[in-house]
Amino acid sequence: MSLHDRLEEIPASGIRRLFELASKYRDVISLGIGEPDCDTPEHIKDYAKEALDRGLTHYTPNNGLKELRDAISDKLKKENSFFADPEKEIIVTTGGNQAFLLIWASFLREGDEVLIPSPHFVTYSATVRLAGGVPVEVPLKMENGFRLTTDDLQRHLTDRTRAIVLNSPNNPTGAVLTEGEVRAAVEFAEEHCLRVVSDEVYEKLVYDGIRHVSPASVASEPGMVITVGSLSKTYAMTGWRIGYSAGPEELIARMVKFQMYLSACPTSFAQYAAARALSDPKSCAAIERMRSEYARRRELIYRRLLEMPGFRVVKPSGAFYIFPFVGNDISLSEKLLVEARVATVPGSTFGAAGRGHLRLAYTAPVERISEAMDRIEDVLNR
Repeated sequence: MSLHDRLEEIPASGIRRLFELASKYRDVISLGIGEPDCDTPEHIKDYAKEALDRGLTHYTPNNGLKELRDAISDKLKKENSFFADPEKEIIVTTGGNQAFLLIWASFLREGDEVLIPSPHFVTYSATVRLAGGVPVEVPLKMENGFRLTTDDLQRHLTDRTRAIVLNSPNNPTGAVLTEGEVRAAVEFAEEHCLRVVSDEVYEKLVYDGIRHVSPASVASEPGMVITVGSLSKTYAMTGWRIGYSAGPEELIARMVKFQMYLSACPTSFAQYAAARALSDPKSCAAIERMRSEYARRRELIYRRLLEMPGFRVVKPSGAFYIFPFVGNDISLSEKLLVEARVATVPGSTFGAAGRGHLRLAYTAPVERISEAMDRIEDVLNR
């Protein structure tokens, strides 16, 4: 099957469709797009300006600026408890999204299957398909807090399975895997000779004293885990498009080859700023301020949704999303947009297991979230 045919089979993102629909209405409170509402911290913008003033406006190596790869390697060692060689085992990508297509293209063959716990981020299944693979949803239950078990994985394992996706903290549910759950999934993968692709984009956004655990830190088989990270969410740098991946040398080499012909390299001065951001103590303070604010918003939106008639909700432990069960997700999402001027995302956008849910992003100020809850409650009461 040609790439053209695969693109024809993949629907456009329901998130973007909602965003475009919401733009047609006035005074919409958006709880839809998963993007921080705060600006990039000033010290990071200053680093980008410094790079421009120094003339860092040319191509970088295809695998990324060496200074940034070194900073990522240091970060992974200190914060994620595993080592990745900055020369051979790290690639800087144009955002985390691009990394997934590069990863699947580097080892999947036509018809290979990838187990994807669902509800799941829309990019996973789309990029698996583009690479010729077959996404296999592993449904997670709200009653179990959207937690993944090895029994869930075993039920969907076939002789065509080649990899497992782990996403903790999770988009769209906000669930965070415990160390025991991460170990169990990694051991399952090792037992069945599968790769683990770990999306850790929301790693800094965890609450209630919970600790993020990287699968690569507990793996006994070197090179079976591919880690994806990004500066978009935790550093409020969505438009800068700086992501990265760490994995085995032979896989990273193929990803670099693909990137060479796809985009050559991410933006040079954004890479420089990202390298400085990862090593500057001011970044830690900025991230903690954002995390604390998200925690405050989480308490508000969770409490209000608990009181909504017909809603069932699990308190999220990470990211900046909440995923209540509402019944008919598509019709309610449209009703809330038209009648309440509140944008939410239907859960079915995130796979079959998301059907009946809404994803609400608490990436708006507390006052706007409170007003959005009032509007939703008014529509439901009417």
